[in-house]
Amino acid sequence: MDRTEYIVVGAGSAGSVITRRLIDAGKSVTLVEAGGYDENPLIADVWSSVRLWHGPEDWDFQTVPQEHCNGRRIHLPRGKVTGGSHALNGTIWCRGAKADYDTWSYLGCAGWSWDDVLPTLRRIEKFDGAGSDLRGKEGLLDVVQGYDVNPIQESILRAGVEIGLPLDEDYNDGAPDGISRMQLNVRGGKRFNTWHAYLEPVLGHENLTVITGAEVEHLIIEGGTVIGIEYVSEGATETLYGAETILAAGALGSPAVLLRSGIGPSEELISVGVEPLLDLPGVGRNLQDHLLVPVVFTTSTPVPAPMTGVAETHHFWRSRPGLAEPDTQPIHFSIPMYLDGMTGPENGFSLVAGLVRPQARGSVRLSGPGLTDELLIDLSALDNRADVSALIASVRQCRLMGRTDALAPWGAHEVYPGESVPDEDSALEQYVRSHVSTYHHQVGTCRMGLDRGSVVDPSSLSVHGLGGLRVADASVMPLVTTGNTNAAAILIGERAAEFIIRDSTSSAEYASNMIGEPL
Repeated sequence: MDRTEYIVVGAGSAGSVITRRLIDAGKSVTLVEAGGYDENPLIADVWSSVRLWHGPEDWDFQTVPQEHCNGRRIHLPRGKVTGGSHALNGTIWCRGAKADYDTWSYLGCAGWSWDDVLPTLRRIEKFDGAGSDLRGKEGLLDVVQGYDVNPIQESILRAGVEIGLPLDEDYNDGAPDGISRMQLNVRGGKRFNTWHAYLEPVLGHENLTVITGAEVEHLIIEGGTVIGIEYVSEGATETLYGAETILAAGALGSPAVLLRSGIGPSEELISVGVEPLLDLPGVGRNLQDHLLVPVVFTTSTPVPAPMTGVAETHHFWRSRPGLAEPDTQPIHFSIPMYLDGMTGPENGFSLVAGLVRPQARGSVRLSGPGLTDELLIDLSALDNRADVSALIASVRQCRLMGRTDALAPWGAHEVYPGESVPDEDSALEQYVRSHVSTYHHQVGTCRMGLDRGSVVDPSSLSVHGLGGLRVADASVMPLVTTGNTNAAAILIGERAAEFIIRDSTSSAEYASNMIGEPL
């Protein structure tokens, strides 16, 4: 039988970090990844990421029909490759707001406040900006703001200031209000993700085994403890045993593995042919995601091809007075971002309205017990007035930015929503419901906490009621962060590694102290 000390499932943002930190601590690790190695040259060019959608590096998930989005199914691209979704995303480094982490702590996740996590965030970063007590300079992951920027992005930045947005020199200081140049995970203008930063330097290490093309079917559980996994590789079922298993398969993948293993809401599992082993009703619940609605412009002056990122500026804004934190984050693309069913000129740019503090809560469920049975992913998108109103306000603001003097020299002309769509709430609501898509930030489906609806313990990320198993990825977030979630997922990977090393040291010390003592 194949055995290892630690099994890490998923070579994405968190899994790569956990694996490297355990290797550094002298542990033996087997990393199991469903996809292959990141050999596709499109991965390196951040602006080519959309060309990876629906390809072999994309899990190519679809939601169930979204009742409040005209019954549409929404594509959820997720990375199926070493690097995970950090191999497909825009590499935007966004910690979120200070209040996000303080709220996690308030909700019962002691040790996860802003002050608690800031040292870890600093330790991750190799930031090329000005030094401060808030930013890290010596980490493994490049965080870059001094890259070549598309000239259209500079005009968009001025457009934001023209409509009254403050210029924010560092949106990662915990207070992200305003318009900013993005900080990206790039090196030499190319994608630089956690796989590159953490794991490529130690590939070939004697304590590291990487298995690719291996999709985990379920966990092996004996006596209330996870002792290994069963996975499918090249059509054959294989087993791997380990002292501890860490799920880092993402907010869709990790709950799916738990559910197929009989860990989740018992009645729901029985209904799809899975024998329940542990009734844990929070598994697959609390799904949150950020949403986007494109506002697309063509120009009479050609927009140069993307320089480094396909999006290089963004802004955080409160859609109505009285909000504690910004609830919108429009992202600015150097290309026209047409969704399925949209057509228009190939030349242009997009100011994409974004919702980052959603009220909607969705779910991930099984349709059957096997790997080939479709995951039923329901974002519950736009099922409440607050989310709809925020996106309407954000679309209206993006339209206003496109009409500024700063963008006039480009000859900007709105293609979507277009002149036929008035600026009235009813018309914009119809446009929003017809064109909303995901910002690719699914979180929360194995949330940490201490209440009945939580799945993992905040102090260890161990699954409630089971031994030998932790979950460490975006699924454990109790509340989605204000902005792109990749930084928070990497943070969770670092914290998980700290917990594992701490607990393994404590266990070893306990065992050592017991030697020779009478029974």
